[in-house]
Amino acid sequence: MMENAWIIPLFPLLSFLFLLLFGRRLKESSAYVGILLTLVSFIYSLLVLIERLSAPTYKAEAVWLTIGDVQLTAGIEINQLNALMLVIVSLVSFLVHTYSKGYMHGDERFPVFYAYLGLFTFAMLGLVISPNLLQLYIFWELVGLGSFLLIGFYFFKEEAKKAAKKAFIMTRIGDVGLFIGMILLFWQVGSFEYDEIFQAVEAGTISATMLTLTAILIFVGAVGKSGQFPLHTWLPDAMEGPTPVSALIHAATMVAAGVYLVAAMFPLFAASETAMMTVAVIGAFTAIFAASIGLVQKDIKRVLAYSTVSQLGYMMLALGSAGYVAGVFHLMTHAFFKALLFLAAGSVIHAVHTQNIEEMGGLWKKLRITGPLFLIGTLAIAGVPLFSGFFSKEEILIATWEHGNYALFWLALAAAFFTAFYMFRLFFMVFAGESRGNASHVHESPAVMTLPMLVLGVLAIFSGYVNTPWFGTFLGDWLTEGTHALGHGHVEGPAWIMYAATGISLFGILLAYLIYGKRRISRDWLGGEGAVTYNILYNKYYVDEFYQSTIVPFIKGVSLFFAFIDKFLVEGIINVVTGTVKALGKIGSKLQTGQVQQYGMVAFVGLAVLLVIFALTGGYFK
Repeated sequence: MMENAWIIPLFPLLSFLFLLLFGRRLKESSAYVGILLTLVSFIYSLLVLIERLSAPTYKAEAVWLTIGDVQLTAGIEINQLNALMLVIVSLVSFLVHTYSKGYMHGDERFPVFYAYLGLFTFAMLGLVISPNLLQLYIFWELVGLGSFLLIGFYFFKEEAKKAAKKAFIMTRIGDVGLFIGMILLFWQVGSFEYDEIFQAVEAGTISATMLTLTAILIFVGAVGKSGQFPLHTWLPDAMEGPTPVSALIHAATMVAAGVYLVAAMFPLFAASETAMMTVAVIGAFTAIFAASIGLVQKDIKRVLAYSTVSQLGYMMLALGSAGYVAGVFHLMTHAFFKALLFLAAGSVIHAVHTQNIEEMGGLWKKLRITGPLFLIGTLAIAGVPLFSGFFSKEEILIATWEHGNYALFWLALAAAFFTAFYMFRLFFMVFAGESRGNASHVHESPAVMTLPMLVLGVLAIFSGYVNTPWFGTFLGDWLTEGTHALGHGHVEGPAWIMYAATGISLFGILLAYLIYGKRRISRDWLGGEGAVTYNILYNKYYVDEFYQSTIVPFIKGVSLFFAFIDKFLVEGIINVVTGTVKALGKIGSKLQTGQVQQYGMVAFVGLAVLLVIFALTGGYFK
């Protein structure tokens, strides 16, 4: 199965091409094309994962381009990490394709939406099986294109257009760092291949300074894609896309690409203590920073968006703390419970036709399936015991503590409290109490929307058990098999960490219950909407405003300067050159009269002059 894994991305690509050509005729039947072909990708990915559980890494490449002595290759590689990622991406994509049939029903551009989903899925699947940085970079940029198209799907809305451009531009900033890092590695190693880069790292042929520089530059690319501070501001605005897009982008695909990149290049990062600390610090700060913003947001999708930024920070913290398994494990569990939360949020929006949680409430009795499933996702992300997020979040905290990043550990614990609080604030405001809006038309979503949510609900509970001793082995033992550079499969830590994480999560839930469930404590605990603290959090620490008043004018100023140079200097020189050529051309053109007799006379006179010169020189030229 692994030998033919290259066909896995081709099924969603076929969906994209087919719907591009025939989608208009198929109309809403386009959904069946996308769902079927993505299902085939998922089944094949599952078979590949099952084979990889007992088989060694498979790699196949062919020469793509030869430049002198350098050969650039293209192919596939199936190792533990990308075999797991293939299943995560294809499964979530399949469920989102299925869910979208109900959510996007009646949309005029229904086939186009499914075509874009196919393109996006193809790009992400191609990215994870790439055996080298150059091929990864090609699919990396294609993922950016797919996100641009999906975020800006409602192009007639000004906010959607701005969000799409913002996502495209801000992730490109990170991509510049990734590109420079790739080129520097190629300069040092002479290859883009992961294997050869890691061999050079292990052999010590790359200097310590260059190791740190290249690792941090590659991390800059991950910062852009995975919405880490300070390139995080595009991700909440991406909520302007349809809700199924939010589930796809913010759960298992685009934002996961940055975490996947750091995990895939982990031996390079592990060789530089400075690079590891950079990843850990940025991750921890992003986790607490985004979680604090989520405390006061009123848009149901934006709360989940900042939650995503925070959880991605957790993953980066784990990787930067030598917790390779912890980071990948949380990437997997987060893909399931966050996709569930977004799809459940879409079901709520589908029912009440608003995203403002201030206009919701009392939906538990009306949304009998969505309510319990949203609660499962909320319990998982809050880290409540026996739910998937409990196991992966504890793994991150232990990895951070055991690595000696004690200050970052306490930040992560505080972020865990914030997460439990703002997620249950969201839950109680949406589902508890009395309705604050028009609830007369509220009804549960159709089966085509609830069934994918049920599947994700099961995974949000049980996916965490794969990294427990209850099955005889840990997921981490398999993930780190065959290489010492990835660390230990499972790290043991003090028991008090588990109790502390559980206690602080339960305290966050209790506090949210008292404020937003029972209303025993005033909701103006931050001083109300006019208070300074509330305004700072609600306005996202004014980061966008800061960029708008500093970075944007600076870029515009630089652009105007170069526009001036281009117009008055470059174009001036070009105008002088072209003017001179035109003048010479006009002079030359006057010699061309088109009269044959004149040409004959000139030729005769010229011949006569040559004969005279010949005679005067005695028959030869001296």
